[in-house]
Amino acid sequence: MEHQSFNMPTSLAAPDPRPETGVALDFQRFEAGHLLTDAWLRLERHASLPTQTLGFIAALAQSLLAGVGIVVFVGRGEEGIEALIPLCRGASYAARWRLAGACEVFEPGDALCAGEQGAALLAQVLARDPHALSLDRIPARSLLIPALRVAMRGRGLVSVRPARGCPTIALDANWGQGESFLNAGRRSDFRRAERRAAAMGAVFHEIIAPDPCEFDTLFDEAIAVEMNSWKRAAGSAIGCNPAKEAFVRAWFRHACEQGTLRIAFLRIGHKAVAMQLAVVSLNRYWLFKIGYDEAYRSCSPGNLLMLHSLRHAARAGLEAYELLGEAEPWIADFWTRDNHDCVRLRTYPFNPRGLLALAADGLVWLKGRLRRKA
Repeated sequence: MEHQSFNMPTSLAAPDPRPETGVALDFQRFEAGHLLTDAWLRLERHASLPTQTLGFIAALAQSLLAGVGIVVFVGRGEEGIEALIPLCRGASYAARWRLAGACEVFEPGDALCAGEQGAALLAQVLARDPHALSLDRIPARSLLIPALRVAMRGRGLVSVRPARGCPTIALDANWGQGESFLNAGRRSDFRRAERRAAAMGAVFHEIIAPDPCEFDTLFDEAIAVEMNSWKRAAGSAIGCNPAKEAFVRAWFRHACEQGTLRIAFLRIGHKAVAMQLAVVSLNRYWLFKIGYDEAYRSCSPGNLLMLHSLRHAARAGLEAYELLGEAEPWIADFWTRDNHDCVRLRTYPFNPRGLLALAADGLVWLKGRLRRKA
C-alpha cells in the first residue's frame, strides 16, 4: 500500500493490518510502536522546517483540517519508510493533492526524505497517482523536485516556478553585541524608541521556555496582546478564529512539551505590550507569531522585542533567525533582505485529471497576461 488515509477526528483505521501497509495513527497520543509514527519521528532528523514534524501536522488534523482526509504518501525501501509527505485534496474529480496546511497557515513545507534515494522512492509513488499535485511553497532545494522530474517522465508534466521566499537572518557574534550591525539611522531609531518606552514605565524583556503547567496562562497572555493590535480589526488575529487558535494552541503546547517553545514579551510597567511565539529547533530560532499593543505603537514595541530576541538567539549560539511568513516591507526595511528561495511545484499527469488541471492553470495565466497588457 502506498498511502495511509487519515479520517479526522477519530483514530485512523488502517484498511489492512499487515505491517507492510502501515499502522493506524492516533493523533491524540502519537503512540510509539506504530510503524508510520515511528518512521515519521525517525525521519524528522532530516527535516529542514518545523512544519514537517508530526506534531505540526497532528495539530492541523485536530483543528483547521478536522474532518479533512489527510493522506500520507510514503516511499518504502529495503530499510523501511525512507520518505513521506502528508497531502490532502477536495472531493471533486479534478481536485489536486496539496500539502496539508499549505492553504490554512501559509507557511512553507516539504516532504520528509532521508536522502536522494528516499525522495526518488516517494516521487515514484506520487507519479503513479492519477491526480495532479500542487505544492505551492516548498524550498527550492527540496530533494523532491529533481526526483519528481525523473519520476514523471512519460507520465506527465512538471512545472517549477518561483514562489515567495522566507526572510532569514544569519546570526554571528555581532548580533549578540549591542547594535553595531545596524546603520547609524537605524541605531538612532531604536534609541529613540527605547527612550519613548522608558518614558511610559519600567521596560522589561523576557524570553520564556515555559513548563507545560504554565503554558495556557502565558499563551493566553500572548494572544491577548495580539488582540490589542490592528490584527483584531483586520480579522487576522489568532483570537478572531477559533479553529486557528485551536491549531496554534495545540502546536505550541506540543512544542512546549518538547522543550522547544519560546514565548517572548516586552513589558512596560509590567504590562505586556509586545509578544512573540517561536520555536527553537534545527539550531535556529523560528518566529511564528508576533503582535503588539496599538496603544504603545509610538515606541515600536514589536521591533524592540525583535531586537532583544535576535540578541538572545545569537548569544545562545543559534545559526539563524527565521522569520517564516513572507518578505514584507517592514522586514526588508529594518532587518534583512536575505531570503530562503521557495518554488511552486505542480504536476500534470497524462490523463483527464491532469489535462483539466493544466487547462485551469493555463486559463489563470492567460487572464493574468491580459490584465497586465490592459
